[in-house]
Amino acid sequence: MAFDPARPDFTMFLPPSPGGKATRTLSAAAAVAEIPEGSRVFVGGAAAAPMHLLQAMADAADRWQDIEIACPMLQKRLPLFQHAGKPFRFVTSQASPAFKYLWDSGFVEVLPSKFSDHTTLHVPGGPMPVDVAIIAVSPPVDGRVSLGISVGSSVMPARTAPLVIAQVNPMIPYTFGAGELDLDQIDILVEAEEPLVESKAAELDDLSRQIAAAAATVVEDGCTIQFGIGSIPDAILTALQARRGLRVHSGLVSDACIDLYEAGAIDGPMVSAEVISTARMRAWIHRNPAVVMAPPNVTHGAGELSALPKFVALNSTVEIALDGSANSEIAGGQLISGPGGAPDFAFGASLTSGGRSVLALRATAGRGRVSRIVRRIEPPNPITLPNYLADVVVTEFGRVDVRGLAGSARAAALRSIAHPDHRDALR
Repeated sequence: MAFDPARPDFTMFLPPSPGGKATRTLSAAAAVAEIPEGSRVFVGGAAAAPMHLLQAMADAADRWQDIEIACPMLQKRLPLFQHAGKPFRFVTSQASPAFKYLWDSGFVEVLPSKFSDHTTLHVPGGPMPVDVAIIAVSPPVDGRVSLGISVGSSVMPARTAPLVIAQVNPMIPYTFGAGELDLDQIDILVEAEEPLVESKAAELDDLSRQIAAAAATVVEDGCTIQFGIGSIPDAILTALQARRGLRVHSGLVSDACIDLYEAGAIDGPMVSAEVISTARMRAWIHRNPAVVMAPPNVTHGAGELSALPKFVALNSTVEIALDGSANSEIAGGQLISGPGGAPDFAFGASLTSGGRSVLALRATAGRGRVSRIVRRIEPPNPITLPNYLADVVVTEFGRVDVRGLAGSARAAALRSIAHPDHRDALR
């Protein structure tokens, strides 16, 4: 039975939660005192990471000898970083600039992961089961709280960890869907209000709009769309406001989705795993049935994606080679991201009837000095998307459809949308 966005019911996609817990409200210091020595602790929240609880852990660092912190995307340094190595070690499934401070410390490891791996990664019986989940939630409504803006990466450990500690933050909006938790699924509540990380709105320049106009030609009325973050994806969404009957099934939703929804382009609720944190989006999404938050096996699972009609994945990348393989993780020698949802969505688009995978990017970086169309992906840069998933590629110099092109024909097509100053070097 596939997920029906018109009647969202995630029961069959979520692990059973024990429930029946004697939920207590404690101070942050008392709550973290219950974390056992040697635990693996999941920290969720992304832009809404529970900093009050994490500061309490940092303040009590002498309590433990060894604690492993497992976390997906972070948008802010954690107070725990001050005690890296003793007692805290870190494993992240989504590298981000927040970890830059620790890259050379030897106390943070990057676990290569695609977003759909969060379905089983941290649950009992999974490869990295956690002993404790530290999460951020909205204030309760009718005996339930919500994971708010970060659901896909947090919902599985929040439902299955033996010890669940939740910071109740009034700044977190209540979102409907899989992130709703009964209070008796949580062991300890800690009430603490604090601001969330604010994402900057993408600036749409003429070049972004030019690339977006070409990418938008792939999307027809009635398509189901997924999109990434940044100026080009936002420009694509802006270019789609005249479409009708679109559905959104994405890893995230952003302010541009509000405009698309209010323009009448979208049918049914938008399905997402995460929310880009802006004041406008948090106010709009609060208890708004126009958005349904879903678990990773729904938003990113191959089985669910393959059932979506005319699914179009709209993403960007750092560089793409002449064989169609792409690197989305390292730029200028710096680790900037992990694979995230890109492999899931590109593969999902290849499975569904009428599906397309679009990579839209500027042709150059470094003020024109560096071509982002390259001869090959050179180590240590990773191949985030293998060449067999290449489909549509767009730069400001045009759009090429390479799915049916092999060898020299594919290379010639990609070379044709490189910046003219770099085409000779690509021959």
